[in-house]
Amino acid sequence: MIRNEADVTTAVATSSPLTSADRCDRCGAQAYVRAELSSGGDLLFCAHHAREHGEKLKEIASTITDETHKLTEKS
Repeated sequence: MIRNEADVTTAVATSSPLTSADRCDRCGAQAYVRAELSSGGDLLFCAHHAREHGEKLKEIASTITDETHKLTEKS
């Protein structure tokens, strides 16, 4: 049996920084955390909901981007 298989290269794009236009999927507040899911897609959360759902997010996310430090930075 002959199998034809293609060479596949996977590139991972880095996520762009979160902006004030990114909104929490739970409440609509500004998002400071992005959870990129292993199954594809992503979820955005404000700091409050990211803390509330953090343990579960760690189980299902391939990458978590946490920008909550922006909340305490001085301008």
